[in-house]
Amino acid sequence: MRKIFFGFLVTFAFSSIAQNLSPKVNTVNGIVKGTTEGDVAIFKGIPFAAPPVGEFRWRPPQPVKNWEGEFDASKFGSNCAQAGWGAKPGTIAEGSSEDCLYLNLWTPANYTSKSKLPVMVWIHGGGFTGGSGSSPQNFGHEFTQNGVILVNINYRLGRLGYFAHPALNAEFPNELKGNYGYMDQIAALQWIQKNIAAFGGDPKNVTIFGFSAGGVSVHSLLTIPAAKGLFHKLISESGGGRDGVLTGRPISKENADIFYTVSAETIGMNFAKKQGIEGTDAAALAKLRALKVEQIIDSGQETDGVNGPRTYSGPILDGKLVVETAESAYMAGRQPKMPLMIGNCSAEIGGAFVSSAKTKEELFASFGDLEAEAKTAYDADGSKNFNEVIAKFNTDWVWGEPARMTARVFLAKQAPVYMYQFGYVPANAQQRSPYGAGHGSEVSFAFNTLNARWGPPAEPTAQEKELAKNMNIYWTNFAKTGNPNGQGVPNWTLYNNKNQDMLDVELDGKIVSKPDPRKARLDVIEKAVKYRGKIQSRGI
Repeated sequence: MRKIFFGFLVTFAFSSIAQNLSPKVNTVNGIVKGTTEGDVAIFKGIPFAAPPVGEFRWRPPQPVKNWEGEFDASKFGSNCAQAGWGAKPGTIAEGSSEDCLYLNLWTPANYTSKSKLPVMVWIHGGGFTGGSGSSPQNFGHEFTQNGVILVNINYRLGRLGYFAHPALNAEFPNELKGNYGYMDQIAALQWIQKNIAAFGGDPKNVTIFGFSAGGVSVHSLLTIPAAKGLFHKLISESGGGRDGVLTGRPISKENADIFYTVSAETIGMNFAKKQGIEGTDAAALAKLRALKVEQIIDSGQETDGVNGPRTYSGPILDGKLVVETAESAYMAGRQPKMPLMIGNCSAEIGGAFVSSAKTKEELFASFGDLEAEAKTAYDADGSKNFNEVIAKFNTDWVWGEPARMTARVFLAKQAPVYMYQFGYVPANAQQRSPYGAGHGSEVSFAFNTLNARWGPPAEPTAQEKELAKNMNIYWTNFAKTGNPNGQGVPNWTLYNNKNQDMLDVELDGKIVSKPDPRKARLDVIEKAVKYRGKIQSRGI
């Protein structure tokens, strides 16, 4: 009898472990079977839309077909097709494919359909031409430890994600055109609304957050009517907010403004011509759809030869899905009221450069009547070298001042706003980055994935571990309540127009809530907006 009872216990224990190692959830399309790592349940490579291949290239995301049995969600799906780093000419990055509309999900292993946990949806960066929803830097284990579900999504990139051509207008005239990557993001958010409760999530408490192109996407989704109601809080990391930085090229209008003098359709025809495809009829479109994915990616080239005609548009102001840029919506007060966290790194020199100035004098002269004020703000005593001045200027112009503008318009709606600047640079890297943290430096700290951070492998220090722990707590607290503060972390003061308080992660990693030290610089940038055409020289 004792042996039988012992055997029953062993069998029961084994069955429980086996069940925990292979959690199963019934979605609207069928059962998905994930894996368990410790106290985290992970579901990888879940399709949220049908493969956008063949006849569905340059079409809105199509519904997923229901499946029989169990879908194996133990492996990541392909990344969206991209050139990537180090790919040979004429190839695409290893692990990427045109069939890529998958998402990944991390949830506490003890979830139930009644848990109603906050949900965070990560939109990766990469200039809308690269990146992945399955990068180890963006794994969600730490989010689950703080009681939050993390979902990482893929979306179509490059010319597969953002493409316009006159021949597309005649085909399915009632369909949305151009911004297929944004359509994918919306489709993923719709999937979350339908399914997240089964994974223990609360569909009424969804925070979208992203870095770089992902941060730009946050602004865009906020002002795209079709995305209304799909999320409830916002975090934009190095996402700008003003026009001109991947914010929307007119689909057919030429010389629309100083940023976008060439329309998306003209750019699409430039690409077709590069591939030997002429005309704007159905035959031309058929030839474009017949191109190999490697030809569409074109090794990541965005022009037809050096200084040649542009062949990649980026996000498009199409008038139906994207009806206006974020800045135009903000200036008119058309954004919804919801909690906002926004910020950037202190020396984003790894991102887009916006000025072609070669000296301090040339840069300051481009401010016109504000030249003296710009000198005072950036180099009061004339002691700073040009590299420091241009790094700070580029950072302020593209990210810092637009973030402050966004914060102010959200305050006007009486929404809670939290602003940050991330400036930490490891001691052994300060010689290479003496002016502050570069583009994306904060991401691995917000995710607390320091062993997967960019750059040479380095064992995290005790101070770095503490900083990463605090930042992940801030991010998850914000997702829970709209307020990043909580027990055990330094206070983060609400942003306000008078004091302009922000959370400043300083060069040495110290966390300080204080008035924005960039105020004078951002003030002159704000005044210089009218000179954008002269200062902005990215040639886009």
